[in-house]
Amino acid sequence: MSQGTLSRDPLERRSLLNWLLGTSVGAFVVSALYPVSRFLIPPRSEESSAQTVALDVKPTEIRSNSGRVFKFGKQPAILVRTPAGELHAFTAVCTHLQCTVQYREDLQHIWCACHNGHFDPVTGKNIGGPPPRPLEAYAVNARADKVVVSRSAPA
Repeated sequence: MSQGTLSRDPLERRSLLNWLLGTSVGAFVVSALYPVSRFLIPPRSEESSAQTVALDVKPTEIRSNSGRVFKFGKQPAILVRTPAGELHAFTAVCTHLQCTVQYREDLQHIWCACHNGHFDPVTGKNIGGPPPRPLEAYAVNARADKVVVSRSAPA
């Protein structure tokens, strides 16, 4: 065997190792930065196109001092019957960090569990915690056989 067939050019090996090291470092950087960028730049969420939703519930089935979360288009909404017996509906997305809110019977108001946000069950205004804005109010029309919730402002 000749000397030329057994030995390889060290420059060839070094460039191959440099290429492998460079691509592995690049892959590591991309794999570390991708989740960070997805967190900092959230995906666009489409506004719900639903204007009216008819719930399969009779107004008499909703007891006083209770709330019920339902789907309003692609977003959750909440229907509340106050202790006084009035029906009110709001978006169920907290204005702080978009967590889903719920009605707390013991507190008698709408509550966000994520950061202890509190909303008035009649007006939807934020009454405590970090939420910066009130919940969006929906109009409620109670019929004999169902409850109809619409996006138009309540009367």
